[in-house]
Amino acid sequence: MIKAKNDMSVADPSQITQRSGLAILGKILVSMRAFIALFLLLGYFAIINDSFLTQSNLVILTKQVAINAILGIGMTFVILTGGIDLSVGSIVGLAGMVAGALINEGLILEIFGIVVYFNVWIIIAITLIVGMFIGLANGVIITRFNVAPFIATLGMLYVARGLALLSANGATFPNLVGSPELGNTGFPELGAGSLLGLPYSVWIMIFLTILAVFIARKTPFGRQVYAIGGNERAAQLSGVRVKRITLLTYVISGFCSAMVGLIIASQLVAAHPATGETFELNAIAAVVLGGTSLAGGRGTVFGTIIGAFVIGVLRNGMVLEGLSSFLQIIITGVVIILAVVIDQLQVRLQQR
Repeated sequence: MIKAKNDMSVADPSQITQRSGLAILGKILVSMRAFIALFLLLGYFAIINDSFLTQSNLVILTKQVAINAILGIGMTFVILTGGIDLSVGSIVGLAGMVAGALINEGLILEIFGIVVYFNVWIIIAITLIVGMFIGLANGVIITRFNVAPFIATLGMLYVARGLALLSANGATFPNLVGSPELGNTGFPELGAGSLLGLPYSVWIMIFLTILAVFIARKTPFGRQVYAIGGNERAAQLSGVRVKRITLLTYVISGFCSAMVGLIIASQLVAAHPATGETFELNAIAAVVLGGTSLAGGRGTVFGTIIGAFVIGVLRNGMVLEGLSSFLQIIITGVVIILAVVIDQLQVRLQQR
């Protein structure tokens, strides 16, 4: 009897090891893309421009980054559930107008014929509550009426912007310094004050980042957010209150948006109803650049902060180099597209 030869070739173990090593290296590089991009941008602009690493420029840079980072924190929770919030920019404008109205005009109680003026801390609290209420409205529309997040928040974008315009008939609330006689002074300190050399806005960003990271990693709420984004049906079957958790993520986003509105109005010492236009796009860009999947279930708050720094460093460096504002928009758009393409590459690598 003649035995047939086995033509099947045995794979070289060294080749298998090499391929798996390259795959692991590729996954690491893709997952660390935000850090790599930030490192390269910092090095590049530091080399070509002597003004980039000066103290004054770094303070300006961190203040700009703080605005987008705080918005991005709220947006991260929303996107982790597989949702989107397009109303954040309008909430920023509305929050500034609410604070401006309370400082300059007070709360008019026509029934009693009086005007009530609040101190700055109460004004801040009221403004934050207004932002959370808008977020709550988004969440209710999405979870209770089953409206797609894109449509619900797009509609709220117009509602909030319209309320901001209506509050002063399209005008600005100027000179938000308050009056000692009315006990409402101190609002500009929020935007102009500093502690240990860092502006208050940066400290707020740091505090909210630490709090958000803790919530996302160490609390049942955070784990449930990831579960909803990973597989909403499976999360629901496992006992997760999907509607409640989803609603709370939009409340968080509204809170962060209102905080940004307060900071900007304080920095400008004025409130304008158009403040915050296109801010929602910047926030989404920071989240995507930081590695959070638009499909939900994957990403980190810390990654969003890195993404916000990438955008901030890129724009700051382009301004220092005197690039055209139109060219800056094009470059920023290209970077965002590349980030989404790389995100899809990461998904494919994980599937393999």
